[in-house]
Amino acid sequence: MSNLTTLGKTAQTYTKDLGERVVWTFLTASAGVALASGPADMFHLSFWQGVGTAGIAAAGSLLKGLAARIVGDKNSASTAPGV
Repeated sequence: MSNLTTLGKTAQTYTKDLGERVVWTFLTASAGVALASGPADMFHLSFWQGVGTAGIAAAGSLLKGLAARIVGDKNSASTAPGV
């Protein structure tokens, strides 16, 4: 019974962490597109604007992970409690 409880807690933690990462990646990538190409031109990216967008998303992910150490658990890159 103990293994089943541990498995349930692990799955719950994984689901919280994955959900948070998906939401933050979407928000960061959207901001990257807006910054790299401008809102009026965001459907016509050049190669380098696309690379810039990916770089902005990666930098945003790094900053979010660093900020999570302040807000959440010191040993996790998640801001969700208990992850």
